Amino acid sequence: MSDATTHGANTILILGASGDLTNRLLLPGLGSLLADEPTREVRVVGADIADLGQEDWAERVRSGLSGAGVPEPATNAIVADTRYVRTDVLDVDAVDSLLNTVDGPTIIYFALPPRITAGVCALLERRGVAPGTRLALEKPFGSDLASAEALNVQLLKVVEENRIFRVDHFLGLSTVLNLFGVRFANRLLMPVWKSAHIEKVVIRYDENLALEGRAGYYDRAGALVDMIQSHLLQVLAFFAMEAPRTLDAEHVRSLKAQALLAARVWGDDPTTASRRARYTAGTIGDREVPDYVAEEGVDPALDTETLAELVVEIDNERWRGTPFVLRSGKALGEAVKQIEVYFREPAHVPSGLHGTGSPDLLILGLKPAEMVISMSVNAEGDPFELEQKELRATLGAARMLPYGEVLGRMLDGDPLLSIRGDVAEDCWRIVAPVLAAWRADEVPMQDYPAGSAGPEGWGAVPGVNDPVVAPPVG
Repeated sequence: MSDATTHGANTILILGASGDLTNRLLLPGLGSLLADEPTREVRVVGADIADLGQEDWAERVRSGLSGAGVPEPATNAIVADTRYVRTDVLDVDAVDSLLNTVDGPTIIYFALPPRITAGVCALLERRGVAPGTRLALEKPFGSDLASAEALNVQLLKVVEENRIFRVDHFLGLSTVLNLFGVRFANRLLMPVWKSAHIEKVVIRYDENLALEGRAGYYDRAGALVDMIQSHLLQVLAFFAMEAPRTLDAEHVRSLKAQALLAARVWGDDPTTASRRARYTAGTIGDREVPDYVAEEGVDPALDTETLAELVVEIDNERWRGTPFVLRSGKALGEAVKQIEVYFREPAHVPSGLHGTGSPDLLILGLKPAEMVISMSVNAEGDPFELEQKELRATLGAARMLPYGEVLGRMLDGDPLLSIRGDVAEDCWRIVAPVLAAWRADEVPMQDYPAGSAGPEGWGAVPGVNDPVVAPPVG
């Protein structure tokens, strides 16, 4: 249950406030929330080691809020009340002094690397925090299973689990939230949402952006950790979980945890169930993209992949036998961000009907938020021939940015859209054998030209009769 029931004044204390995350995501997300829910009272305090002046900080806050459509009077009020404190977040006296100046219910937002976050939490354990304080953390939650477990132990020494908000903005995507309605609120799809009817599911997040100056983080993470270990496994959990009785946060999060607890690498063999590749020089639209290892800040010795694919199975009654293919990469020719649901062929088709051989297909677009159903119907001109026809629907548009949805729940003390500690650990458990196989060079590093569709032959699942590749929505 949530630990807050009103929109009372809250302070968001951002540690690491001078970084790109605050400007690019946090402040615009907060702005989109306040534009949609203008009665909220929020105070913003920034803290970091960087020597940032008060005027510069206030201008950053103003730009982030006004750019998201917050009315000028509300923006002015928040800007007048905001402040930036130059702070070494690993200095116990500096942290103590900072927290002594923060009033009211506080969210301590760690816009920091996991190692620094763990160090700050060790200081908070010794100092203590005010009642009602919540902790918000950006991914990655640790760097492997052991470090995730250690981080969770440390966090729980500061506050209890329902006051810990592990942030994954994918959980605020309108299309992911639309899964509640698509899955549980109609009689058309509910009965067929199981292995008996679904042959394969692909969760794809292909980007046509390249590194874009993010080598400092990305080159040490790669596509598997950056996208699949976190975001796409969370989408999988929403897709595959059992029907909740209510949307109570702990009820929903427990059902997500059950789905991921049953998940493992397909066939328990990471050498056949995973693929990795890295982009080489090429062209995306009118942009010339260099070879990944020639990008500024990249260390070739890290052998980082920019495209990853992992096949997962969920060993429970509903999903046993259905592979889930999770794929994400950068510098691809087309941005394809969608869930593809391939249905099995009908158990019986009357003799005399001649079809295309294509399976029925459901596509749920993550960006844009659109649903496409491709199904077999009688062809035009000949009732004994079959062809695929598409039914399209635009899903509910986002009322705010994904970070706005996540921040709104956080401000209300409702962890529905945050990741529970056991789930964060389970995501590392699922990918651990893949990371080990890759480090041992048991899975070859392939390559693909920037602007291409990636290496050929990806998407195939051992032992499964693979259907045709779904087209992108939009």
